[in-house]
Amino acid sequence: MSTASGATKAMEGASTMPTTPTLVTKAFVKTVEAIISSTTSSTSLPSSSSTTVFPSTDSSSSSSSSAATAAASSTSTLGASGEKLSVKDLSQALQHFGIVDYLVFVAMLAICAIIGFYFGFIEKKQKKKKSKLVSNGKDGAGAAGIEEQRRGSEALDYLVGGRKMKVFPVALSLVASFVSGISLLGTSTEIYVYGTQYAFILVTLAFSGAISWYIFLPVFCNLQLTSTYEYFERRFSRRMRLFGASLFVLKAIIWLPIAVYVPALSFNQVSGVDIHTITPIVIIICTFYTCVGGLKGVVYTDVVQSVIMYGSLIAIMIKGTIDLGGFGVVWQRNLDGGRINAPEWSLDPTVRMSVLSVFLGGTFFKLQSTSINQTIIQRFMSLPSIKHVKQTLFIFTIGITLLYAGCVYVGLVCYATYYDCDPMSTGLAGRRDQLVPLLVMRVLGVIPGLPGLFVSAVFSAALSSLSTLLNSLAAVILEDFVRPRLGKAMTERHVAMTMRLVVVIFGTSSIFMVYVVEKLGMVLQLSATLQSSLYGPMLGIFAVGMLMPWVTEKSVFVGSILSFATMAWIAVNAQIANVSGSFRHTKLPVSVEQCEYEFDMNRYLNSTAEYEPHSGTSVYHMSFLLYTLSGALLAIVFSNLATLIFGRQDVTAVDEELLAPIVQRYLRRNKYYDSIELKKQPKPLVVESSD
Repeated sequence: MSTASGATKAMEGASTMPTTPTLVTKAFVKTVEAIISSTTSSTSLPSSSSTTVFPSTDSSSSSSSSAATAAASSTSTLGASGEKLSVKDLSQALQHFGIVDYLVFVAMLAICAIIGFYFGFIEKKQKKKKSKLVSNGKDGAGAAGIEEQRRGSEALDYLVGGRKMKVFPVALSLVASFVSGISLLGTSTEIYVYGTQYAFILVTLAFSGAISWYIFLPVFCNLQLTSTYEYFERRFSRRMRLFGASLFVLKAIIWLPIAVYVPALSFNQVSGVDIHTITPIVIIICTFYTCVGGLKGVVYTDVVQSVIMYGSLIAIMIKGTIDLGGFGVVWQRNLDGGRINAPEWSLDPTVRMSVLSVFLGGTFFKLQSTSINQTIIQRFMSLPSIKHVKQTLFIFTIGITLLYAGCVYVGLVCYATYYDCDPMSTGLAGRRDQLVPLLVMRVLGVIPGLPGLFVSAVFSAALSSLSTLLNSLAAVILEDFVRPRLGKAMTERHVAMTMRLVVVIFGTSSIFMVYVVEKLGMVLQLSATLQSSLYGPMLGIFAVGMLMPWVTEKSVFVGSILSFATMAWIAVNAQIANVSGSFRHTKLPVSVEQCEYEFDMNRYLNSTAEYEPHSGTSVYHMSFLLYTLSGALLAIVFSNLATLIFGRQDVTAVDEELLAPIVQRYLRRNKYYDSIELKKQPKPLVVESSD
């Protein structure tokens, strides 16, 4: 895996990793030096001249902005000298991150830290004063009753916000954490490379939301679980609970550094600041507000971060479209370049974007995120009633659809900008993840503060995913590993210390894991492999538990092991085929005909193989969108086949609260539960009397 030039220098000196305080101190010093150097020293090319090497062939678009006027004069200067910029010189010239951009970025981090400080100290102090006033007005027995009610309130407040969160902030928090920095950049790049086929997956968000509402969410709402894996113990056994929780922790350990590493590459692309300079600062600020603010701090920082993401996308969309000459130019260039395309009408699972993979596979691909994902369910459980959950799910579905639609359009703008000079083929964008930052520096670089807004948006997506995952780790480790062992011996102080210690340990460790991610290029592929192997079978286990009451614990345990092993084998072989080049999905063609800077033509010629037709016949050549569906089906099929060996259990032996409403109705209609009425509302929620 190649990295940006600034990251390469960091790798040479990173053989020995310093302690955290020293690392943070050096990071702040290097950041200040970078800000000073970027704002005081002049580059070899003015910032406005970054547009000169990408002249538009359309006369109307070339006269549509003042930046183009500056480009014309700069072009004549280059023509007089008879020299062309090299890729390296141009890349350095594009790194003009100014003082205003740094201020915007720092302001975003400062706001997040302030929000965490408020909920961790100020609001908590106010609640204690209010509780004290209430207790002073009670007699001894009343005060004792209040104290008894407050037992467990520490975890309740920290992990699910006391189950009194508001609908709109939680919905925006779900949007922010659902879209990581990787997907924010990757969706636009997907459109640039493969066209609009992936955009049709937006339709499946409505399908997955409906399935979540009618099958999975009612069960979690009725049970009022903090950790989703507690369901496994209630429905199956303690070992199934530990099995699911352990896989979640493993996934989190690998994902945490990756979530911040990819945005750091974007920051390096636009500013030249080293990866290991910015990541410690960002991670420590995120760890701070997550540690002290709990879920409330996470949710309200997510609100700020989601607004930044929407604002950044809108700025890129409007400015990029205007610079190109309007929406008609954007659409026509993408149409001519074959980027306006629909999923193929094929049932072949090896077709990357077919009707089968996009609509059926895409529904299950999104379903695992909205239905069983600990980070998502934990936010839903912070709401006071199932009515609020329904409203939040509706707003979340609309919000995430609009955000992804914005990313899709940015991909179209990106191709319309580089349709005649592909920066990935010339090496100007060393990685796919750097394609959108490159567009941003061209489109928004002439306006101070807007590049900073974009970087803030990418890091906002990363921070929201990071903080949410840290908070969910605190929930899973406390509820699934620590509390079952210690039980009533845990005091409120022990609970508070445990949760915050988990956040600090995993947050700090991700700083050092960034070095591992950078040095071992296969980690990103292995992470994708792990998630592909994990989410599908996990969705299948929950489906078996809620929809198939006859399946026993032994059967589902065997089925889960076999499905995980099968999906891991498929995913690993798929990654090997991808890295070795034995199989690649065909990319849409690009052009370098109008490039006005020097680049290595051999690089472009060597990349042309990626645009030749390929076909696959092996099972590990299947579309990545089918992984979740395949894993879920394998878990269901293997679990049911195992009942032939271990036998079926009496469906009445299963607590109906553990079953989906549709199954409860079926069993009641057939008089399996004669004396039990179907529950239509969740249990009364536990709230603090002090509020």
